[in-house]
Amino acid sequence: MSNRITSGPAVLRVGVYARYSSDQQNGQSIEDQIRLCKERIERESWQLEQVYRDAAISGASVLRPGYQAMLEAVRDGGLDVVLAEALDRLSRDQEDVAGLFKRLKFAGVRLVTLAEGEISELHIGLKGTMNALFLKDLAEKTRRGLRGRVAAGKSAGGISYGYRVVRAINADGEPIRGERAVDEAEAIIVRRIFQMFADGSSPLAIAKQLNKEGISGPGERAWRDTTIRGHAERATGILRNELYIGRLIWNRMRFLKDPTTGKRISRMNDRSLWVTEEVAHLAVVNRPLWDQVQDRLGVLRETSGANDLDRPRYWDRRRAQHLLTGKTFCGTCGGPMANVGRDYIACSSARKQAICTSNRSIRRSELETLILDALRKDLMAPNLVAEFVSEFTVTWNRLAATASAGRDGLARDLTVIERKLNGLINAIADGLRAPGLQVQLDELTRRQSELKATLKAPTPATPRLHPNLAEVYRTKVQALHDSIYANPSGKAALESARALIDRVELTPVPKGSGFSIELIGELAAMLRLGMGFTTACATDDQDLFRSSVKVVAGARFERAAFRL
Repeated sequence: MSNRITSGPAVLRVGVYARYSSDQQNGQSIEDQIRLCKERIERESWQLEQVYRDAAISGASVLRPGYQAMLEAVRDGGLDVVLAEALDRLSRDQEDVAGLFKRLKFAGVRLVTLAEGEISELHIGLKGTMNALFLKDLAEKTRRGLRGRVAAGKSAGGISYGYRVVRAINADGEPIRGERAVDEAEAIIVRRIFQMFADGSSPLAIAKQLNKEGISGPGERAWRDTTIRGHAERATGILRNELYIGRLIWNRMRFLKDPTTGKRISRMNDRSLWVTEEVAHLAVVNRPLWDQVQDRLGVLRETSGANDLDRPRYWDRRRAQHLLTGKTFCGTCGGPMANVGRDYIACSSARKQAICTSNRSIRRSELETLILDALRKDLMAPNLVAEFVSEFTVTWNRLAATASAGRDGLARDLTVIERKLNGLINAIADGLRAPGLQVQLDELTRRQSELKATLKAPTPATPRLHPNLAEVYRTKVQALHDSIYANPSGKAALESARALIDRVELTPVPKGSGFSIELIGELAAMLRLGMGFTTACATDDQDLFRSSVKVVAGARFERAAFRL
């Protein structure tokens, strides 16, 4: 029985999807899949629209660039058929396969594979179940292999600070995996961290000292107190890593895929399931020092109340979101500002890592008042709006002229390609046969489709700016200002004001005790607020939609400069 798909009166537009997974590291696999799919397209007299590919990415997740691009083309109506070597190339997850089939069916797009033919509901049920069983079997085999490595005292994945990977070849010429050795340079730092903590230094003080001396932490990153302290229940961090006393622990966590996001999340296994192996040759810390450190960690945890059964869970005591939460950055190092106590914020890199010189803090309420006043009084003042409108028009016209010239060039390219295509088609009709002729024809046809799609896209219209934009804007910001102060927990007003702010940069004033504060706002959001419509502007020049006001904060606040 033939599985040939009839196309009807119109030529079907086909998107080819190819993938090879991380458990089949063979780059040639993708090219082989594409070659076979192209042969099928030629036999069916279909039209190849686009090839979508994902290299070394597991089929258990749909968070793949090529896969998502294919779905986008389906949503845009650019495909009539999705073609793949087999159903498991698209996904091995039963739910994802069923979801894909539903989306394609809704869009009127056929799903065809070389192995199964045109996919129907029966394929989805049977093949989806088989692929799900394959994934489960693969996971069990992988765990069995990792368990064997651990039993042999080898690494089951990852490398801890203080060790290096040993690369060796066995008698059969195969690489020996999982071998590690002590990195003496890093082991010295590990022993120093243990001794400093045992002598009374806090993880924060240790991190600052190491960063001050220019000593890189794990992954060549700066040291943090959490890197040193780790997590008590998960037994992570420098001070809790039992590998440093020659004890290898495996199977502390398991990973599950979140069905909503498709991302892997970790879950702690019961301690009875942890696997422990003695690897004395990897010990870098003596047992008395280890015990002394663990005793102090236990005392600190007990005195902090972390062991109390009725202690508040961290998600029950998260800080409320404020106007500038996640929006404030240090102007010296570019890092985020963090809370200091209840009422102040300061540079996190300076306070926790000592890799920034900006040690000053500022009261959050004062900063928020300043920012709201800047939004209300300065950022859209009438004279500044007039300057913005003038500069905006000049820049927009320049970008539009560039875009127009680019479209003219694409139109000329399309004319040349269509002339070449006509010449090739006439030559083939006259009986010309030459090596590579079909490849050249396919490439010209593909380029022709791309140019037509680009030229088909509408040219964005020039935005029209209301002459009273500043007044309308200021009125609405004043209402937001009053709403926030009347109801600080009101989420609607808070989010509306936050949408106007891209970032706030705080730089210490060289001669003074305050900050130079630069507020950078998104003009696109401000225009929406002031006019009540969405500004659609297709341009890569993001500075066109940004403006900022700079103020000096010290004993008093005063506007120092403004720029567009």
